[in-house]
Amino acid sequence: MFRKPVGTDGPAITALIAACPPLDPNSAYCNLLQCTDFADSCIVATRDGAVVGWVSGYRPPVARENFFVWQVAVSSAARGQRLASRMIDALLGRPEQDGVTHLTTTITDDNDASWALFQGLARNWGAPLEKTARFEREAHFAGAHATEWQARIGPLTPKGRHQQEDI
Repeated sequence: MFRKPVGTDGPAITALIAACPPLDPNSAYCNLLQCTDFADSCIVATRDGAVVGWVSGYRPPVARENFFVWQVAVSSAARGQRLASRMIDALLGRPEQDGVTHLTTTITDDNDASWALFQGLARNWGAPLEKTARFEREAHFAGAHATEWQARIGPLTPKGRHQQEDI
């Protein structure tokens, strides 16, 4: 089942992210804020009461037509079922996301699973995907992290917006 997160999901989401390298771990407090203050732009997938999927995101205040996907995590037990794509579709289908014309995220070059997910979304939605450097290794991370490339999909049409569904 897909639903908005609640504060008590925080520990399970923190554990799920930790179990999904190469995701950068957030603090437990950050995850709690996402589950409460940003619940309208996050989604949880549960199976038999356990959290098996998580997508966090937000609409940047200066570019409300964009939806930025912050993290996508799927437990090993739920992989291979297009769960990440279905969660993003359901999230964009919410009334809170009316007016979104582009989906954005950042991905390192070596994260093949994330590139496959976002290329698949672009293909399924019939929308182009643009790739540009957003946060560079030296300029933004002082050499401590790989360059984060922005993937921008759009313009989106209602075709990419589906209702919530059970998993």
